[in-house]
Amino acid sequence: MRVDLITIFPEYFSPLKLSLFGKAQESGLVEIEIHDLRTFTQDKHKTVDDAPYGGGPGMVMSPVVWGEAIDAVLSQAKTKPVLVVPTPSGKVFNQEMAIKLASFDHLVFINGRYEGIDSRVVEHYQQSGEFSEVLEISIGDYVLAGGEVASLVILEATSRLINGVLGNEDSVTDDSFAPGDMQNLLEGPIYTRPASWQGLNVPEVLISGDHAKIAQWRKDEAKKRTRKFRPDLKA
Repeated sequence: MRVDLITIFPEYFSPLKLSLFGKAQESGLVEIEIHDLRTFTQDKHKTVDDAPYGGGPGMVMSPVVWGEAIDAVLSQAKTKPVLVVPTPSGKVFNQEMAIKLASFDHLVFINGRYEGIDSRVVEHYQQSGEFSEVLEISIGDYVLAGGEVASLVILEATSRLINGVLGNEDSVTDDSFAPGDMQNLLEGPIYTRPASWQGLNVPEVLISGDHAKIAQWRKDEAKKRTRKFRPDLKA
């Protein structure tokens, strides 16, 4: 997979050098390039925003600068990429979307700041046909200072689903929200050694060696936790 990220804060993405995503790059499973939006400006002040039409607080990011940056990335693309636009007004991100994103060969993330990116940018690339899809994605019902944190969340969830990234591929099937038995369920409680700690003991079923009973216990506990914390999922 190739990932391009456009931002006014390239250093924000330094965590991508760490952990699973860093290893995925080292092994050649993921190729990443970060682009500084300000390099595509045309004035000495490297201006990327302007006052909003119609008035109101804050500044809006210029479609001219964004168009230059996105077109530059497109000019280097070998296949039609997917454009990902982190925004609180987008569709809420979930595991199903992560699985979908992991199936693509090339993702382009555009990370807005201030009051956001001029809406014509998304509209233009939805109509141009230069992207195979344009996805506006929210990571929750709250507002961040910019799209970078949301992009990191989306990439963290997506990259671990790429074949070869995880050391144990079975980890994916045991995740919360994983397809199959865990669909729409939160993962239940987990334990490791020692068997007793601070007066709290590991449930006996987990040390019984009875794999069928263990599987049923985990499913039952997942349902309990889901009903407690996410009743909207209707476990």
